[in-house]
Amino acid sequence: MTTELSPRAERFFLLTLAGIQFSHVLDFVIMMPLGPILMSALGIGTHEFGLLVASYSFSAAASGILAATFVDLFERKRLLLIGFALFALATLACGLAPGYSMLLLARGMAGVFGGIMGALIHTMIADAIPFSRRARASGIVSSAFSISTIAGVPLSLWLANHFGWRAPFMFIAALSAVFIVIGLRFLPELRHHLGEEKRAHLLSATFSVLGDANHRHALLFSALVIFSGFTVIPYITVYAVNNVGIALVQVPIIYLVGGSATFISARLIGHWADKHGKVEVYRRVAWLALLPLLLVTHVGALPLWGWLICSTSFFVLISGRMIPAMAVIASAAQPKLRGTFMSLNGTVQSLAMGLATTLAGFLITLDASGRIVGYPLVGYVAVAANLIAIWFVARIVMHGRHS
Repeated sequence: MTTELSPRAERFFLLTLAGIQFSHVLDFVIMMPLGPILMSALGIGTHEFGLLVASYSFSAAASGILAATFVDLFERKRLLLIGFALFALATLACGLAPGYSMLLLARGMAGVFGGIMGALIHTMIADAIPFSRRARASGIVSSAFSISTIAGVPLSLWLANHFGWRAPFMFIAALSAVFIVIGLRFLPELRHHLGEEKRAHLLSATFSVLGDANHRHALLFSALVIFSGFTVIPYITVYAVNNVGIALVQVPIIYLVGGSATFISARLIGHWADKHGKVEVYRRVAWLALLPLLLVTHVGALPLWGWLICSTSFFVLISGRMIPAMAVIASAAQPKLRGTFMSLNGTVQSLAMGLATTLAGFLITLDASGRIVGYPLVGYVAVAANLIAIWFVARIVMHGRHS
């Protein structure tokens, strides 16, 4: 069952969710381009930096398991905004951290609440938007990733270069406070999932989700999609600077061009998925994504324009897969268990991110000149996971067609 929204209310609903998504996506993605600045300012190496990235993912995974025990017991809007407020405080703590250890702890806390928010946002889309428009809706909200790379990352890098590495976190915390106020005004209450049926125990919904074979297939598919991207993503900026020869001052250009392209492509892919079928469009985009996966992990020295072709196609197609994929995943859930399912999906995705980042860290090394060695092997692992996901998606039944 979905909540009926007027066209105007639906538009404000999706734009508000996109703003919330923008805030916590920027908090996560900014860590990658901030890598060289953080490593210099804190005096840390690549392994310590990798732990900063992975700590967010592993904390988000843990919070997803916890959230699965209670997320379907509460009204969606209230739970999302409470989690968002706690996320904003954790992000503020990142900006106030006196050193590496406290920053690591604050990143973990941001991951705890960011993981809950990510699951709730996709749950609310599935609760409020009919199946026929769900991929387009996911595309609108997913455009937050594009906007964060177009505007958020360059602005955050400018703030870091002029005011220090703490400034981007302070900016994100302030932005989050603004979107909390907007959310209070424009998000509808969603309580159709709240029934009179009482659970036998806290984990009963979790066991119900995991007891469904279709749910398990969707969760495995979700893990494969995320894993295939995040073996490559965390180290792409370091590779671009150290191996491809891109100057640090040119890094914002990469995110600006890539983000602009994905901003356009995300909505197109969402429209195509609704028109031609979620599974079919996912497969086509995922097949096309194989080429940039290999390109960005194999190329040597390139001029900026050459790397922009590789990186932009990577941004467009790797993120583009997620739009029909998330529509398929959310629609695989039984409506009354959707919140629990999406919380578990957030856990699975976060675990996949953390494991992919960790595995890639083991596969690559830095030589004496600071160049990454072993990145092509990371590319082959990503391609293998992507191919398995393409094959596996056909096993998922989309029960959400009539929800």
